[in-house]
Amino acid sequence: MTELRQRVAHEPVAPPEDKESESEAKVDGETASDSESRAESAPLPVSADDTPEVLNRALSNLSSRWKNWWVRGILTLAMIAFFFIIIYLGPMVLMIIVMCVQIKCFHEIITIGYNVYHSYDLPWFRTLSWYFLLCVNYFFYGETVTDYFFTLVQREEPLRILSKYHRFISFTLYLIGFCMFVLSLVKKHYRLQFYMFGWTHVTLLIVVTQSHLVIHNLFEGMIWFIVPISCVICNDIMAYMFGFFFGRTPLIKLSPKKTWEGFIGGFFATVVFGLLLSYVMSGYRCFVCPVEYNNDTNSFTVDCEPSDLFRLQEYNIPGKTVRMYPFQIHSIALSTFASLIGPFGGFFASGFKRAFKIKDFANTIPGHGGIMDRFDCQYLMATFVNVYIASFIRGPNPSKLIQQFLTLRPDQQLHIFNTLRSHLIDKGMLTSTTEDE
Repeated sequence: MTELRQRVAHEPVAPPEDKESESEAKVDGETASDSESRAESAPLPVSADDTPEVLNRALSNLSSRWKNWWVRGILTLAMIAFFFIIIYLGPMVLMIIVMCVQIKCFHEIITIGYNVYHSYDLPWFRTLSWYFLLCVNYFFYGETVTDYFFTLVQREEPLRILSKYHRFISFTLYLIGFCMFVLSLVKKHYRLQFYMFGWTHVTLLIVVTQSHLVIHNLFEGMIWFIVPISCVICNDIMAYMFGFFFGRTPLIKLSPKKTWEGFIGGFFATVVFGLLLSYVMSGYRCFVCPVEYNNDTNSFTVDCEPSDLFRLQEYNIPGKTVRMYPFQIHSIALSTFASLIGPFGGFFASGFKRAFKIKDFANTIPGHGGIMDRFDCQYLMATFVNVYIASFIRGPNPSKLIQQFLTLRPDQQLHIFNTLRSHLIDKGMLTSTTEDE
């Protein structure tokens, strides 16, 4: 006891202000360790079985393993059928579906944040989360409208004004939300509010930015939208099938059900599928032509003279000559990414769900989980396709160059015109007149 008293007597005593700050931190109750321990100690309940009663009765005699196989299979076929229907309905419907998927994915991720951090009572926070979603969508879709609907924008006075000051308006809207967030800060919830502020912005970065890239890919031609998405779907299905029937070797701890057999089998199946699908689609103008807006009919058109990417060419392979579309070579790169790198989007999502002890993002689709559970790989794929097109496919966009040309002063336009005319004369594409000389 004497030794204990001496040790306590020699220990430094915290100054009063430190004690006060410590007690204040405890009152706030929002330290990182507190939030993490709360998230770990109070896991979210596992989603209840949401399988339709009809399927439950029909599959009641099967084991849980085979019941899950049939449920996933039936719902997968239904989703594929729905995918074909929206493709048939055209680009506008596809863009609306992308928008709806984006909103649902945002809702699922934000809801997890609310549940994990018990942030239901944070002032204004649900409102601010959706307000920031609105601001980011206004910015991205405004950019898209300006790029792809330039003639329509120039024809309508309100649209022309909104287009001219679009970025300033977007920034002003964001600043309003930022100021509202600062004004909503409450003493006992400071750290928790900043956690959720960061959670919202990371979710916007993952979901909204990448869904915007999906729409950009669509405008390059529906084939750049359909083939990558189909390759991810094919890889998901075939990896599941190979893993279900032949899987023995675990692939990664984050997803215990993933196997090397499924991973490798899915890769080869996806590459073959990509080659076949690309061959079929490359022969149709409605798939290979860029999606453009027709001002005369106020509708989207997909009619053009196909580029060299979509014209059959001969390739010499040792022993024989094959005729194939150059796009099929690009499809190998797309399908390879979809099957080797794309699954890491799913592994990332699995790690996220394990971190917060949840099985699925939601229970929207029986046997599959939430919408985000189906699109975790698609968003990563969309980013790759957009980068791939910009790096290896797309050249300067004539329509965008004309838009910039028309915004210049008359003397600048005249200078560019004379420079371009001299260049074309030197190339022999125009003949010089007496006035030119």
